Amino acid sequence: MSSIAATWGSADAERALAFPCDAHLPDADADLFRAVTVRAPPEVVFRWLCQLRIAPYSYDWIDNGGHSSPCELTPGADDLAVGQTVMSIFTLVDYAHGSHLTLRLSKPSGIRLFGEIAVSYVVLPAEDGVTRLVAKLRVRATDRGRIGRARTWLLGWGDLVMMRKQLLTLKGLAER
Repeated sequence: MSSIAATWGSADAERALAFPCDAHLPDADADLFRAVTVRAPPEVVFRWLCQLRIAPYSYDWIDNGGHSSPCELTPGADDLAVGQTVMSIFTLVDYAHGSHLTLRLSKPSGIRLFGEIAVSYVVLPAEDGVTRLVAKLRVRATDRGRIGRARTWLLGWGDLVMMRKQLLTLKGLAER
């Protein structure tokens, strides 16, 4: 897979970290990383990350039924519990307030199309109130042949387009 589709925005040191999603899909076929620098404190970035329970914050016309993702924080969105639905196709499988959300793709049609996916969104404090928001996706194809490899390759590029928009949207909202 092309390096930009697998590593967009992330640094070598970030890719070397252990992520909570590693335990939820240990025998993945591919790891994809996405990251942005947010000029806001970690607690603000994490609070916006919790908004993924409400909407996907990507291209709403594609993955939110044409409804706009909220531009204001939704009260209670940060009241997290394992088992909650996130972005309508994922289930929250692990979290640490202020630190990370870890999700598993749970919609059967999504698993058939994309394979099994576990993703951790991790908030990393940096200097001077700056935060790194780093996501790691682990992907395991349901078909281990050529079709599965092709789907995983296409997923890397498609997810890059969607998650890049998502992370940049969350960054913009957190920096306001």
